[in-house]
Amino acid sequence: MNGFACSALANPADHYLKMINTDFDEDIEWGTGNKFDAEEVINQLIRSYNLSVTCEQMKMLVTEIRKREGCPTEKKEGQANLFTQCVILTKRSIINMYRDLGYYWLRLAIYIALGFGLGTVFYDLGNSYSSIHERGSLLMFVASLLTIMAIGGFPSFVEDLKVFRRERLNGHYGALAFVVGNTISSTPFLLLISAIPGAITYFLSGLHRGNVNLSYFTLVLFACMMLVESLMMIVASIMPNFLLGLIVGAGIQGLMMLSGGFFQLPKDLPKIFWKYPMYYIAFHKYAYQGLYKNEFENRRFSNDQLGGPRTIDGETILRDIWQVEMDYSKWIDLAILFGMVVLYRIIFFVVVKIGEKIKSVRYLTLD
Repeated sequence: MNGFACSALANPADHYLKMINTDFDEDIEWGTGNKFDAEEVINQLIRSYNLSVTCEQMKMLVTEIRKREGCPTEKKEGQANLFTQCVILTKRSIINMYRDLGYYWLRLAIYIALGFGLGTVFYDLGNSYSSIHERGSLLMFVASLLTIMAIGGFPSFVEDLKVFRRERLNGHYGALAFVVGNTISSTPFLLLISAIPGAITYFLSGLHRGNVNLSYFTLVLFACMMLVESLMMIVASIMPNFLLGLIVGAGIQGLMMLSGGFFQLPKDLPKIFWKYPMYYIAFHKYAYQGLYKNEFENRRFSNDQLGGPRTIDGETILRDIWQVEMDYSKWIDLAILFGMVVLYRIIFFVVVKIGEKIKSVRYLTLD
């Protein structure tokens, strides 16, 4: 069979399936000691069939049957439109995420425990001068260390991508439907993970009261979760190895956290690399500053500094202590975060499409 002969005692059907099975990505060892992967075997079989007399005979036979039965020579097969594909993929992904305890439910339990931990460590901060830095530390933890735990879903992302690539080769749906379906299906779970632990932390620590402030806090946490998941999906589409992907994803976020403006204030960041461009492309910058504005604007704190006024207003704290950019409102920071979510998803789509094209070229290239 084109260099892959079936032995006398082997089942022909089993032999053929072994040759073309790509599910396990294992090399096929032949009697000569040579090894071939399934893609090489498939390519060889496709080329051999296209050049064979059997292929020409089949084309002529099909054409004759279509003419005899009054059917058009070429008939376009029906396929679900993009909207239907997105709906079906979204429904399937939601079911998988709901059933897989490790995808979101375990993370929700851990986040709730961390929410109680943060709430008790920073319990009822009050309005003292020392609470200014305590609030900043709490908000930094929420925007950075709490959201970085979203990398825990990386193994599930890798499995989803494996399923997509196998189904894409069968022509079931495209990369756009996969990205849209994954984004929509993950949204309610991430909202749940953001809202419940966020509310626990918010009320126990005594952050700025008000429904608008609480909603803003939750939305920033949700946007950061979406960004981390999007980043990890980009990493998963490039390097599907679990350990390597986790290391690279955590390393990228570590660089962003360092340049976000908390560990080193913006004016003190080294200008090369850390200030330009990392400070401006790291989503932590906009998360920190948005949360700071949400917490300190329109508030006053006691001032125990010698020679200063008895109280200090939030705008002064933002400008002088945290070096926040006051030229725009906190809603602009939130809009930038969601804009980055869209950008990250577009990058993910582009990376998946490039990988898809590379895969197609490998199938069509003649050795």
